[in-house]
Amino acid sequence: MSNRIEVHHVTRVEGHGNIVVEMDNGKFQDCRFEIVETPRFFEAMLRGRHYSEASHITSRICGICATGHAVTSLQATENALGIEISEQTKYLRKLTFHGEILDSHILHVYMLVAPDFLGVGSVIPLAQTHRSVVLRALKMKKLAGDICAVVSGRHTHPIAMTVGGFTHFAKPDELAGLRDRLVDIREDVDATVELFASLPWPEFERETEYVSLHHPNEYAFVDGEILTTDGARFSLENYRDVTNEFIVRHSSGKHTRNLREAYMVGALARLNNNYDQLHPRAKSAADTLGLKPLVVNPYLNSAAQVVEIVHCVEDAIDVIDHLLNIGVSPEQPAMPSRQSGNGVGACEVPRGLLIHNYEIGEDGLLTGANCIIPTNQNLANIEMDMHSLMPIIESKPYDAIKMDLEMLVRAYDPCISCSVQVMDIEDIE
Repeated sequence: MSNRIEVHHVTRVEGHGNIVVEMDNGKFQDCRFEIVETPRFFEAMLRGRHYSEASHITSRICGICATGHAVTSLQATENALGIEISEQTKYLRKLTFHGEILDSHILHVYMLVAPDFLGVGSVIPLAQTHRSVVLRALKMKKLAGDICAVVSGRHTHPIAMTVGGFTHFAKPDELAGLRDRLVDIREDVDATVELFASLPWPEFERETEYVSLHHPNEYAFVDGEILTTDGARFSLENYRDVTNEFIVRHSSGKHTRNLREAYMVGALARLNNNYDQLHPRAKSAADTLGLKPLVVNPYLNSAAQVVEIVHCVEDAIDVIDHLLNIGVSPEQPAMPSRQSGNGVGACEVPRGLLIHNYEIGEDGLLTGANCIIPTNQNLANIEMDMHSLMPIIESKPYDAIKMDLEMLVRAYDPCISCSVQVMDIEDIE
């Protein structure tokens, strides 16, 4: 056995991250998850730009979570300027958000996670060995992308969402068409649950603090308060009391911690905090997958994403029904009630809690911006999981250890390029 296990770079994740494990005569000593990408300076880019540009700039932070960044950015701007959006805008944003959650979750569970269980190295050979599985995923993913395109102008990097509303409005026949396709896809969703319920999920548990948004009236994806499984609640304005970002030497992405050394965000955190608000069909899927709070196996974050696929399909149908009932019609974006201010926006993007905080001056220009990315919030917890897992698997063959660790990282569905931020060398621990 080598005294050092290294994975450069972890495959089937977005961005570049390395796993490094130090061994001594076959015994585990230390490990780390290195984020090795160059900081991208989005927060600095926002300073001096007009608030109307912020959502279009920040949607470029991520091609997978472009809608999530745009909505969170718009929330921060609207809260800073006292803008009250209409009921129609709220429901249109919720619908396009469901499209993004579906798109990302389907990509992750089918094309990034499933190959580990089905004995292939990527989705390319999977298309040969399990053709029907890949075709099902592509069909579902196409519908998810079409939802985003119909509501917000295009699949990736939305162009129709603006401060206070929309500049493009979905037509009733377009919404009705999406509804019909969502109903038709239930059979594929059920097959998805059946497939992932049959997989041999790794048996590993480590309890941590699970952090997510919580809303009193719905399973929270857009807006709410911050809730943790350790019993803490925070208003969005007090987000820094939760995230507590800090720098470590081996990562260009910041780490976070709250009541413990680390915490977890994402689908598993949402399920643990908001299980009772899942759609009944999603609860049934959770039962089939063996998920009921408190779930403390991080590998099952992917299974929790399958539960959310069910929930988002059903809730999207309900949202479309409401929009068709009230009638979508062109309307002017809501206007600011003040010229400057400080605002916080928060959403649950596929990988977890996303926060944007903007300071806007009297001239409408941003004087400060802070973005807290889900993957940053998971980095410390990934390392804590690795520390707990390694003594259990250290006697396995070298390649088996690497596979277990890679699968653990993949379970978190990290978006590494999103996580890299400006570093203050004085804050390094």
